Amino acid sequence: MNPSIGLRPYLPQDAALLVAIFIASIEELAADDYSVDQIAAWTAPADDVVQFGARLAGQLSLVASVDGEPVGFASCKGVDQIDMLYVHPLVARQGVATTLCDALEKLALARGAKHVNVDASDCAEPFFLQRGYSAQRRNTIDLEGVWLGNTTMRKPLAANDPAPPAP
Repeated sequence: MNPSIGLRPYLPQDAALLVAIFIASIEELAADDYSVDQIAAWTAPADDVVQFGARLAGQLSLVASVDGEPVGFASCKGVDQIDMLYVHPLVARQGVATTLCDALEKLALARGAKHVNVDASDCAEPFFLQRGYSAQRRNTIDLEGVWLGNTTMRKPLAANDPAPPAP
């Protein structure tokens, strides 16, 4: 049975706990797809909790909770770019990422977006494919001399305009 998942906006006091979720998610859920050096480079931004929190505060960021405890988070940069989507490994595959992604897609649509984009890690790509995203291009990112691969993906959102009348 999946837990009851609540959503709320990011609050500055969430930063340290979300850093811990970010690191645990990458270290445990991405271990089969990335090397130890790649994981260390990927998690390096979490070394500065204040800067990590400022990144979340500067975006549309949501926190998912189960029984009042944060278990995941997601953020949208601009109107249509999912920037971060991380779930604690203890609740992986229990609907937390789906709930967060559903909310960001609805918010993007409400803000006038025609589609949503994400640079999906290799371990997250199947999740986004299942949600109707399609691969647009493969990327290689240099993080302080360590190279990581990801895939830019896009999902069209429901039409913003009403459907034309049937003939």
